[in-house]
Amino acid sequence: MITKKPLHKQIIVPMNTEIAKKYLKDLSTHIVSINRALKNIKSNIMANFICIKDKGIVILTTNVANPLDLQEIEKCIKNSLNADTNQISTPRLPQSKSYLKIIGISYLAEQSNTHLSSDDIEKILKSNHIFNNTVLASKPRIIKVFPKLNMSHHLD
Repeated sequence: MITKKPLHKQIIVPMNTEIAKKYLKDLSTHIVSINRALKNIKSNIMANFICIKDKGIVILTTNVANPLDLQEIEKCIKNSLNADTNQISTPRLPQSKSYLKIIGISYLAEQSNTHLSSDDIEKILKSNHIFNNTVLASKPRIIKVFPKLNMSHHLD
């Protein structure tokens, strides 16, 4: 599986629904405090909107957040709530997983009669610019196209 960088500029903060409702009662104050904290760390994002979704809150931002932004937002949220902070999970970016089938790579390693390993496939992917900004969510699976051919396809 491959996880691409998030397409949406949002941050998901899983938490108890009751705590999320309590947090949203003073929405404008929280947006201001989050933006002040982000400005203090010289972040290039700002929070535009906060809403409840599924089991937590979603913060819509101007750009994709980095790990430092996520840490700062977590501090702001936990400091503003007088709740058990164990009920508030670490903020995260949305992730999407997709499968990719790559055809045309030899099943056998060069200068050897052994088949390619998952590590070999990862090296091939990292060396190809097409796969820049992709992160493997799991080890690639290698499947031979036909039993008598020396070609394989890879399910990531």
